[in-house]
Amino acid sequence: MTLRPAQVNIKAVDARAIGRFWAEALGWTAYDAGVTTCVGPPGGLVWPDPIGLSIDVVPVPERKTAVKNRVHLDLATTSPEHQAAVVARVRDLGATPVRVGQGDVPWEVLADPEGNEFCVLEPRDVYRDTGPVAAVVVDCADPRLMARFWGAALDWTLHDATDRFAVFRSATGRGPYLEFIRTPDREAAPDRVHLDLLPGPGHDQAAEVARVRALGATDLDLGQGDVPWVCLSDPEDHEFCVLAPP
Repeated sequence: MTLRPAQVNIKAVDARAIGRFWAEALGWTAYDAGVTTCVGPPGGLVWPDPIGLSIDVVPVPERKTAVKNRVHLDLATTSPEHQAAVVARVRDLGATPVRVGQGDVPWEVLADPEGNEFCVLEPRDVYRDTGPVAAVVVDCADPRLMARFWGAALDWTLHDATDRFAVFRSATGRGPYLEFIRTPDREAAPDRVHLDLLPGPGHDQAAEVARVRALGATDLDLGQGDVPWVCLSDPEDHEFCVLAPP
């Protein structure tokens, strides 16, 4: 039995506008998926992407609070000049610099037009082949706990787990990383960014949901009603959804 991250889900009041922002920020394309706006590499939407993660922007009525999201994207760059160009481009698109206690760091911390934080990283060899999204980063209290739960839940490879961080990547060795970073005493707020997981080919959604519940996931009622996905939370209450196979 397997689950793999299929997309990053971002909640937004104006889903189409935020979808356009992320498409232009990443050099991707925004696709109207009906209620939601899907963002993926250009050339026609392929879902699920066989390598990377798409972005699904979902409309919600509530605006983001001032509390920092527990999940954010890190964007990859290839040179100092490229980093400066990416920062300039996203600021032209409406991103704004934000302070989240980062101090003097070589990466730039910004927020999209609805306040969802993200980072534009300085060049790092580890992210040279990830594509524009270097990593999906999750704040947590106990990276080793996250390594145990997500290591059992996903078919991705655990690359490292310490008291400070846990790092996963697809077993293909391609696409972005999934990183859990120890961030103690962080004020919690409803998740506006989360992962959507997809059962592997031939695997059953109900069986996968039962399996992650046995690992420590709990059901999450967001008022979603009768929908074809299942909303859950991990042992530190990070929201995620298990989708129905396509």
